[in-house]
Amino acid sequence: MSEQTQQPIIILKEGTERKQGNEAQRENITAARAVAEAVRTTLGPRGMDKMLVDTIGSVVITNDGITILEELEIQHPAAKMMVEVAKTQNDEVGDGTTSAVVMAGELLRYAEELLEQDVHPSTIAQGFILAADRSLEILDSIAIDVGTNDEVLRQVAATAINGKGAEAENELFCDIAVNAIKLIADDDGTVDTDFIGIERLSGGSAADSRLIEGVVIDKERVNANMPASVKQAGILLLNAPIEYKKTEMDAEISITSSEQLQAFLNEEERMIKAVVDRIIETGTKVIFCQKGIDDMAEHFLAKAGIMAVRRVKKSDMERLSRATGASIISSMDAISKDEIGFAGRVEEKGVAGKRFIFVTDCTNPKAATILVHGGTKTVAFEMERAMDDALHVVATTFEDQRVVPGGGAPEIELSVALRDYATRLGGRTQLAVEAFARAFERIPLTLAENAGFDPIDTLIELRTAHERGESTAGIDVATGTSVDMISRGIVDPLRVKTQAVASAAEAATMILRIDDVISAAAPKPGELPPQAAGMGGMGMPPMM
Repeated sequence: MSEQTQQPIIILKEGTERKQGNEAQRENITAARAVAEAVRTTLGPRGMDKMLVDTIGSVVITNDGITILEELEIQHPAAKMMVEVAKTQNDEVGDGTTSAVVMAGELLRYAEELLEQDVHPSTIAQGFILAADRSLEILDSIAIDVGTNDEVLRQVAATAINGKGAEAENELFCDIAVNAIKLIADDDGTVDTDFIGIERLSGGSAADSRLIEGVVIDKERVNANMPASVKQAGILLLNAPIEYKKTEMDAEISITSSEQLQAFLNEEERMIKAVVDRIIETGTKVIFCQKGIDDMAEHFLAKAGIMAVRRVKKSDMERLSRATGASIISSMDAISKDEIGFAGRVEEKGVAGKRFIFVTDCTNPKAATILVHGGTKTVAFEMERAMDDALHVVATTFEDQRVVPGGGAPEIELSVALRDYATRLGGRTQLAVEAFARAFERIPLTLAENAGFDPIDTLIELRTAHERGESTAGIDVATGTSVDMISRGIVDPLRVKTQAVASAAEAATMILRIDDVISAAAPKPGELPPQAAGMGGMGMPPMM
């Protein structure tokens, strides 16, 4: 009986690349670790900066982790997961992005070593989950309750600002951040930093930065004949254009004589005048419009002594509503005195060569704007990033009222405690927990290395201090020695650390579980991509 030749079954499109098993895991781990290495040298107050130049020659100089990763335009899917770690960290707490990415990279480094020792990825992942849960418990136990103490809030802001180029004006930036957060905080203690606008200005120096209790908008009056300054102003916020009503469907108007044309124009003018008259009746003195304002409406508004600003951003409209108490109106028919807000002063002023509208002297603003200056455009960008980080960490601390020491102290405490925890576990899971403990040490090691000190000597000194029970001992980047971080006023919000641990562990675990990477073939010239070609993305014929 002749043996039949078995034909291969092709299920993937020609040109599709597939990597499985150890090859897929190693490639993903290598890509993810490369991202961590790219930002590791920026960690800490003595971290170095990166210069990023895009295809059109624009330059960004920063040591802010999320900014660097977003500018890099990373393509590898596993590396993109590390960028997501940084984005999540930034969205949740606004700081600690570099620490989270470095931690995730270090977890994958030790995971790779365990894979080479034939420890199964699922076992490593299980150990990482156990270690992460235990780490969160330990962080909660070492956290310090601080309430809303102004001094602690300034210390948190100072810790976030250090290393971001704003050290010369650290005290000013800290005061601005704390005052801004206290200004916008709700009665229940929650803080939404979206109600704080930051206007970046090139010119002057960082020392010229200041907090405005109210709203500053990067706009000008729509008409020079309008008043440039209005006191005791009624504020109208419109999310509708001020113009004559258009038909709701396409229509043509046939005009056969000059009289008909004039009648048509007169009706347009009458309609706009009616809208303006309705606005005047409400006592409005200033209009902020999210959409357009007709030229004829401009004329009537200017004649009535009303200041108007158009094309205002949605975020600015929401801040204006919160500051003045005005409602954002989406229909002209809804205009009434009950929807009008109030501001003691609205004026157009020039700052650093630009024109702005200042809305101040509100009864209870609950919205603020920070004018951040920098000697050059590049410096101004970095000052803005420093201020943004300070605002977020102060807001987080204001809400949670709990902090942990900085300077690598919590990481060493976690490392020591996890090693003890691992000894109580059995099997290979213990190896994964020990790997998690070692990964924490990368943070103080990097802080020492970036500050120019011997990382091993520093690590040994810190370990010894924590084993003696000095849970707040961290690295002094000025001397390289172990000191009490609390007495030095170097503290971080508890949520910055817990979020970093959770995000790093989840990303490392997800990458570890991938054992098959299928990369679709690039479409040939003139060929539709799989999504547009039906069910052919995996090499299968479309279903009939």
